Amino acid sequence: MVWKLAQSSRIGTLFCAPGNPGAAEVAQNLDIGVNDVEGIWSAIESNNIDLTIVGPEDPLAAGIADVLQERGHPVFGPSKAAARIESSKNWAKEIMLARNVPTGKALRCDTLEAALNHIYDAQFPLVLKADGLAAGKGVVICHERAEAEAAARSMMQEKTLGSAGTTVLIEEFLSGVEVSLLAVTDGQRVLPLLPACDYKPLKTGDRGPNTGGMGAYTPPAVADNAWVNTILNDVIGPVLAEMNDRGISYRGVLYAGVILTENGPKVLEFNCRFGDPETQVILPMLNTDFLELCDATARGNLSSIPALEWHDGACVGVVLAAGSYPGDYRKGAPIFGLDNVPEGGVVFHAGTASQNGAVVTNGGRVLTAVGRGPTMSAARDLAYRTATSITFPDAQYRDDIALREV
Repeated sequence: MVWKLAQSSRIGTLFCAPGNPGAAEVAQNLDIGVNDVEGIWSAIESNNIDLTIVGPEDPLAAGIADVLQERGHPVFGPSKAAARIESSKNWAKEIMLARNVPTGKALRCDTLEAALNHIYDAQFPLVLKADGLAAGKGVVICHERAEAEAAARSMMQEKTLGSAGTTVLIEEFLSGVEVSLLAVTDGQRVLPLLPACDYKPLKTGDRGPNTGGMGAYTPPAVADNAWVNTILNDVIGPVLAEMNDRGISYRGVLYAGVILTENGPKVLEFNCRFGDPETQVILPMLNTDFLELCDATARGNLSSIPALEWHDGACVGVVLAAGSYPGDYRKGAPIFGLDNVPEGGVVFHAGTASQNGAVVTNGGRVLTAVGRGPTMSAARDLAYRTATSITFPDAQYRDDIALREV
């Protein structure tokens, strides 16, 4: 987002909290934690900041948008009440069921005993979901009873996800192609972005544990304009209407994760913010001024923005992750090749840091290598040439991102 905002003709000074070495190339990093509301407010006042765009889900779920708006500061991002669409999977199900939004059947379990009893009689595969925020690690696809029981005990008894796993949903397994549709809204008007496909499993061929996302591409062939309109009319519109009826106005971006089944599209999840790596392939395609879009949304003036304009072609992103991600991973490993990226390739930083003048690893998903091109094949080729130009110890990435589209 910082990269795209920096391209705006309206930008003055751009700040990023806490930032990383990639953000530092186009913005001034602020050493403030994303959940430090008073620290952020102090920076807003001292730097005469006009607009705040909230990226992560944690501060939104904690109510940072409410606090800043109450102090008269424009914020792009939903209120604490609206952010429950992501911070509570059970509440999201309740909203969907109230409007007959298509989604998988699910059972809420508040105790381990209830979960184990349901697992005993369940059909497999099934999906076990932590109710709360779990950094993309709260969904486990279980193919047999022992696997499901172990996942339930891990979440509910061993508290491996903290309070996020106090309540779980046991949901039917849905098969099909997953597509994400993000839409920007000021509570009245809704503007869809390009649909995108991401890859949650760690390894090539959809093997391994689920992650926050190992790559993405846009636009998928299965999601044409008619599909986008269907999701707007049958999913995003009804969900926003139900929240409005409950006195909850949504302002920001709403991300719908949808799976295309034999029985039509069904919702897997909602996010209350821009999700990576999808955003890392969507924003390079956007020709409309991103700052103007965010500012109009935050001020409830999205009607001032004409239809969004997009570049032709396609965009592909490949995530480079630490070797033992999504488990415990090494930090501080030197990253090489950032100065030798192929022409046209873009590298977005995630889990990186500066150490003695060098860029080092500082997270599980370290970088995303992105390529845009006139065709999916050209975009994919550039993305992988960019990915292979960068090295760090034990780096891992999938080699099949967007392969099904070429």
